[in-house]
Amino acid sequence: MAHYNLPHDHGQNIDKILDKMPQIEQFQEVATSFQQLGDGTRLRILWLLCHSEECVSNIAATMGMSDPAVSHHLRILRNNGLIVSRRAGKEVYYKLSDNERANLLHKTMDTMFEISCPTYI
Repeated sequence: MAHYNLPHDHGQNIDKILDKMPQIEQFQEVATSFQQLGDGTRLRILWLLCHSEECVSNIAATMGMSDPAVSHHLRILRNNGLIVSRRAGKEVYYKLSDNERANLLHKTMDTMFEISCPTYI
């Protein structure tokens, strides 16, 4: 256990908390993830994929965007582990990943938008 030699002792035994603090690199990874989610269009796409599995062309039509622009956003979301894809013939379909981070983000977005998930209605 490290001793942090803090200038003030407030009686909270902060050393135990600081010992569990993630490394700087881990904070940077999380910050990068948040930056990727800081785009409104990307959040709209993610919200759609929380509630539906869709192909690029349908997502593009829904968003009023080109297929390449949507593909760019999908690549970022997939690289962040938030969505997965599957191929069926020539079509590639995207949906929310089934992992803790993606599910937490789904619930957070539904709470932020003050809606009920159409999947659960």
